[in-house]
Amino acid sequence: QVQLQESGPGLAKPSETLSLTCTVSGGSITANWNYWTWIRQPPGKGLEWMGVIGFRGHTYYSPSFKSRISISRDTSKNQFTLQLRSVTPEDTGVYYCARDSSSIVGGTLDYWGKGTLVTVSS
Repeated sequence: QVQLQESGPGLAKPSETLSLTCTVSGGSITANWNYWTWIRQPPGKGLEWMGVIGFRGHTYYSPSFKSRISISRDTSKNQFTLQLRSVTPEDTGVYYCARDSSSIVGGTLDYWGKGTLVTVSS
C-alpha cells in the first residue's frame, strides 16, 4: 500500500521560498509509469495542479506559476520536494502530494497525502 506524507513549515513570509517534502512509502518513486505530483487548494477554491516529477526524473510544471516552481527528488530517501519561490499571500492553501499512475496528467491520482496547510503572511 502506497502512502505519502507531506512535511515542511506551515508558515512562510512573503518573498520567501516555500519548500515542502513528500515522503513515499510502500512504493518507489523510480518505479515505471509513476508520476509524483503536487496539487494545492487555496481557501474557498478548487484544486490546482502544480507540477509533477516522473519516474525518470523528468518534470512538468503548470505555466500558472510563471517559472517560480521547481520539483526535485532524492531517490535515496524516496522523497520528492516542491519549491515555490517569491511566495505571496495568494499562495496560502493546503498542499497535497499524490501519485499519478497514468502517463496522462491527472489521469489516475490514486494515492494522496492528507495535505499540509501553508499560510503566507508577514
